[in-house]
Amino acid sequence: MKFATRKTTLLLYMKLLIVVSFVVTPLHVSAQRIQEEVNLNKTPPRIIRACCAFGYDLKIWGIPFISIDQVISIDDLNEHHYMGYKKEGTGTIYSTKGGFIDFGHLRDQLDWTRYLYTLIIDSKGKGEVILPLRNEAGRKTLYLNIPEELNDDDCILLAGKITYDLSLWHEISTWFGASTVPLISEKFSSFSVEDVYSNLLGIHIGMKTLHSEKPFNQAATEIIKSTLDSLGAVKTAKETYDAYNAINNIWYTNKKRIPSAKITLKRDLNVLKSSNPWIVSSYTNSDNEPIVLDVPILNTKGELLTNFYEFTIDLNRKIPMEEIFPNRKNSIINQNDFSVLLDKISQEIQIKEQSVLVEKKEILQK
Repeated sequence: MKFATRKTTLLLYMKLLIVVSFVVTPLHVSAQRIQEEVNLNKTPPRIIRACCAFGYDLKIWGIPFISIDQVISIDDLNEHHYMGYKKEGTGTIYSTKGGFIDFGHLRDQLDWTRYLYTLIIDSKGKGEVILPLRNEAGRKTLYLNIPEELNDDDCILLAGKITYDLSLWHEISTWFGASTVPLISEKFSSFSVEDVYSNLLGIHIGMKTLHSEKPFNQAATEIIKSTLDSLGAVKTAKETYDAYNAINNIWYTNKKRIPSAKITLKRDLNVLKSSNPWIVSSYTNSDNEPIVLDVPILNTKGELLTNFYEFTIDLNRKIPMEEIFPNRKNSIINQNDFSVLLDKISQEIQIKEQSVLVEKKEILQK
């Protein structure tokens, strides 16, 4: 009995370490990762900062007495550092014009925008440049073909578009079973209502930062602050808690445990060309017109940004290739196929919602 008790305790402890490292606090980051210069010889990790589950007071399956609470206030943000730093604030803050903002997502896409911009500049006039990326529901590869004459404004827009595609693939792949930690599903957070908006907001801030003549970290910190002001970010953690309370059991529920997919009750799939913020009704008024973010699509000459790159994924078995792409002769897709995958996810969500309605109706009839 003692052995069984110790074994159970050890398993729970291991689960806690795995889940907490994924959704609670970022790990300590070495000084090498906050260097001012971009290291093109080292591709950034897919997730730089560990954050965040949507909601608060979220419980973890198999681990009693522990709950997830990632609400922060403006005062917790501190300075931004390229590739992360332990004193950065990551968590969620509510804004009256931009909804819930996930700062782990925002900061990661800001940094990816800078990294890809630097890579694009370095790739000018070199013909096809191939960048292998980490696996995520398959082997990812980025192909660049940047003409020497592409101007700086267009290089920044291109960096933003590619960063968005990479972030969108993360949402798609986690729906189909990709995960950072083996055996810990991330489907519960796929396309949650703050994810895509926070990603795209980070990209917009990243593009603005690249136009600045100030040092990157300083410019990013200042632009994050001014952007939050323009979005009507609340000043206190209590106000974000109040916003979460208003949509608990509507957009998410804390009655289920991570990693149950039933935690997330609403998902945002209207994401191909723009992202609309989800605004809590109690905060809506004529002075709080939601700020919609557009995805970079065209360069300054009106040319498609996709003319200059291709992002491919050689899919593994997590995604039902033959069902979704029945006429495809191989398992390789690119960014232009995302709309088909989003349609498939939308269909699955509708089927699930109809099933839930039937279950509720049957319960009421008993």
